[in-house]
Amino acid sequence: MNYEWFELLGRPKYVVAPMVDASELAWRLLCRRHGASLCYTPMLHSTVFTKDPKYRKENFTTCNEDRPLIVQFCGNNPETMAAAAKYVEKDCDAIDINLGCPQSIAKRGRYGSFLQDDWELLRKMITEMSQAVSVPITCKVRIFECIEKSVKYALMLQESGCKLLTVHGRTREQKGPLTGIARWQHIKAIREAVSIPMFANGNIQCLEDVHRCLDYTKVDGVMSAEGNLTNPAIFEGINAVTWEVALEYLGLVKKYPCPSSYTRGHLFKIFHKIFTFECNNDVRQLLATAQCLDDFQQVCIKIRLKYLPYHQGEMTFDNNEGITRIGCNLILPPWLCQPYVRISPEEHTQKMENLCKIQDNHDTKRSLEDLDGNVISRKKMKKMRRKERRPLKPEAEQASRTGEICFSETCPNPLGGKCEYRLCKKCCKNKCFEENLDCKGHRILVHTRREMAKKFSLQKEVQCLS
Repeated sequence: MNYEWFELLGRPKYVVAPMVDASELAWRLLCRRHGASLCYTPMLHSTVFTKDPKYRKENFTTCNEDRPLIVQFCGNNPETMAAAAKYVEKDCDAIDINLGCPQSIAKRGRYGSFLQDDWELLRKMITEMSQAVSVPITCKVRIFECIEKSVKYALMLQESGCKLLTVHGRTREQKGPLTGIARWQHIKAIREAVSIPMFANGNIQCLEDVHRCLDYTKVDGVMSAEGNLTNPAIFEGINAVTWEVALEYLGLVKKYPCPSSYTRGHLFKIFHKIFTFECNNDVRQLLATAQCLDDFQQVCIKIRLKYLPYHQGEMTFDNNEGITRIGCNLILPPWLCQPYVRISPEEHTQKMENLCKIQDNHDTKRSLEDLDGNVISRKKMKKMRRKERRPLKPEAEQASRTGEICFSETCPNPLGGKCEYRLCKKCCKNKCFEENLDCKGHRILVHTRREMAKKFSLQKEVQCLS
């Protein structure tokens, strides 16, 4: 097995996933403090990274404590990917190719999981990147439905030069509300076939899940994304107190700044259980509109003031609202970090079908007919309703729209309501240009601008002579 470089990293077992707008430097350092042994940067777009210095500076930041580190790029051009890798090879321990992103933006840009059928391109990309840089090239992939094809895919990547493989046990179609359960049996089969280091990704909500995954799949490490976002201390095996870990994160943000949208997103994930209670809507709104570090700290302080007496046992927590809202009893109190549990894809599909039935049965006739009873499309109905909501215009403005035709002999266009020359805008522009005129109605200022240009030119000549 090709493990020499992996040994130098200390055989990392607990891995923080690459997460767009989420695995920034401050978050990575927080996770390292709480048990993570390896972190990935957010996905970086190789084309933009090579062309835009501002993008490089804002989106790739690191420090001495931020090691071991793997930088992830997306793209579909081997030369561009290799060029992007050259920029970061001295500041990381490996460079990863994103072959797992299932989002529609990846489909439009033809990267991520939408390259998993173009094996020839992937061979060329891995080879070219490996030759361009001195650090290992790794890949993060999704599985195919068929175990045999998933194994062949992994072997192809290994033969092409991939030095570490991260396998997300879901297909390209499993995303959003249709995410479902990751298939560890695919990961296990791939682990038995390849000889390079390998990480598993999927179904990780607590440290017990990490150990179960390691035991079942025999991989070298386990990567967490969503489980890590809701509990950055997941690899420590504890359910951290939300306000404590949030304030610790804000302290790191103060030292290593990031966009406020990243910070807001992290706090929403950390406090997600607390925000399921309607009595906390005011704090939720405060977080939604927060713009600076002080605002974010106020959110944490308000939550701490409210729930600290319960946490310390000074008051008894009444969970009735939680039962009503969530539909089940809480295993953990809401002020502790805990995983977010989605409904199953089957439940989601049934829910959407029920909503569609309700919508179809609700005043269908009115929504698809105009005032005269003529059948119209939904798009036309929306347009008609927008017009109905518009305020009435003043009579003077309405009167200006007479329906008259442009006074130019050959022009069939409508007359401009405020035009001084009784022309449409196109004819008025031509007239002003030819005759050196202005039209305030159409805001065409040919004469004014020409006079300004003459004045400026004269001033310049005077300055040159003096």
